[in-house]
Amino acid sequence: MRSKTGSRGRKVGLAGLLLVASLACAVPAMAQTGGAAPPGSTTTTTTTTTTPTAPGSTAQLRPNGKALPPAGAPRQIRKAIKAGNRIHKKPYIWGGGHRAFKSSGYDCSGAVSYVLHAAGLLRSPLASGPLMTWGSPGIGSWITVYANSGHAWMTVAGLRFDTSSAGESLNQGSGPRWRSTMRSGAGYTARFFPGF
Repeated sequence: MRSKTGSRGRKVGLAGLLLVASLACAVPAMAQTGGAAPPGSTTTTTTTTTTPTAPGSTAQLRPNGKALPPAGAPRQIRKAIKAGNRIHKKPYIWGGGHRAFKSSGYDCSGAVSYVLHAAGLLRSPLASGPLMTWGSPGIGSWITVYANSGHAWMTVAGLRFDTSSAGESLNQGSGPRWRSTMRSGAGYTARFFPGF
């Protein structure tokens, strides 16, 4: 086996060089898949969703597709739910909600950005990739954003807001909708705004 001399004068074998090269390639791949680590990796990702921990803090989905905020919800959460209700029948339009918050239709990250902005938690629209670094890592007690490089969705007061009908037997249509079911957070980075 051939070897090279390292910067500290140690010999580095071919196997060592291959290991370093494979690790260097793994980091960009993880970023592109929303943090999904290769098998056997020790990298952790958020794979489950939870409802808020405060008692009585779960929003209710009404028959008309709008959400009803829980009694005693903070003002920012009531504003977020009101914003989701304003756009809950808008169509899915790729890139919708990115030039300006108000749009004739929304894509996934445009809809999430619209709701976050209404709550005072975001100044300008973000695509799904940049939403992976919004706020702080982890699950919020009121709002959690789930994002990867290709999709973003959120929970507000325990209710899912998503342009995708994944996990629903009855499709409520594409576009931003309050969803009656949760979905797995596997393959997504979970983010929250401190205090919420």
